[in-house]
Amino acid sequence: MNLQVTEKKTDGVERLLQVEVPADMVRQAEEKAVRRYASSARLPGFRPGKAPPAMIRQRFAAAIRQETVESLIQEAYKQVVGDQEVKLAAQPHVHDVKFAEGEPLTFELHLEVQPDVQLPRTQGFRVTRTLRPVTDDAVQEQIDSMREQRATWSPIEGKPAEQDMVTVMLASADDAGVIPEGKEYRLILGGGQAIPGIEELIMTLAPGETAERPVKWPDDFPDEAQRSKTKPVRVTLADAKRKALPVLDEAFAREIGEFDTVDALRTAVRDDLAAEATREAEADVRQKLVDEIIGANPFDVPPSWVNQMVNAYLEAYQVPEAERETFVARFRAMAERQV
Repeated sequence: MNLQVTEKKTDGVERLLQVEVPADMVRQAEEKAVRRYASSARLPGFRPGKAPPAMIRQRFAAAIRQETVESLIQEAYKQVVGDQEVKLAAQPHVHDVKFAEGEPLTFELHLEVQPDVQLPRTQGFRVTRTLRPVTDDAVQEQIDSMREQRATWSPIEGKPAEQDMVTVMLASADDAGVIPEGKEYRLILGGGQAIPGIEELIMTLAPGETAERPVKWPDDFPDEAQRSKTKPVRVTLADAKRKALPVLDEAFAREIGEFDTVDALRTAVRDDLAAEATREAEADVRQKLVDEIIGANPFDVPPSWVNQMVNAYLEAYQVPEAERETFVARFRAMAERQV
């Protein structure tokens, strides 16, 4: 295929090429499409394959034109990519297609090529290895977490307090001031699961009691339409439970991992935290070295690769549509390093 290819722009790994397919090749491709349609077209008064080419052109003009353009572009870009002797980083994009009767077919071909990574410097870097110390507080925090995981909840008869778990029937008035039937909610008081005014109302009740009073919605409530509103709220406290942590003793130590004493448990926790700190320090050193090597041997990263990584982040973190633009701006640099 005798093509005319002009490089319009080169920017790092991106190349923009102007491709021109000669008019005679366009005519040949068009005639091929006409023959294909003529071989199978059924037109009144003609046997299959016997209709005049002029009639075929007229009847199937749009389809013939589309097939001609698509076949020429596909053949042309394969040849161009082969002639360029590059490794593509992404599927080429075609833009600005121009096709007129009797004229050459022209289009722009946007290529992203894989970077030519050169590493002239891979030695002589100095990085700092920072090892996080394992403190007594860190050990105690880990043990407290173990106790939290094995906590039990027991019913209480009096009024609940912060950190208690409650089950309530809760409803707030609609715009007409009518309070509908309540819905059941389970929450831990003081955890921010309900607005402060509702939590305060719950803590005035004992199990089985109901109360109704106006509650003001916070000024920063997520639903802007409800911010700063005051409306009647009805709450029925179905039950309340208080958390009890297991005693930190030898029985607890044996339950955790067959340790004979609490001191043995503390030693094991400290060893685990120290091993984790070492792994983190080694990973940090490796990342610092990679950053140093990249900084000393810069190369362009195909935008499509970065976009794929960013999209993977978006899906992994299930970022809402309204927050995606901010997320992308914040994490794009991280995605470039990961690529």
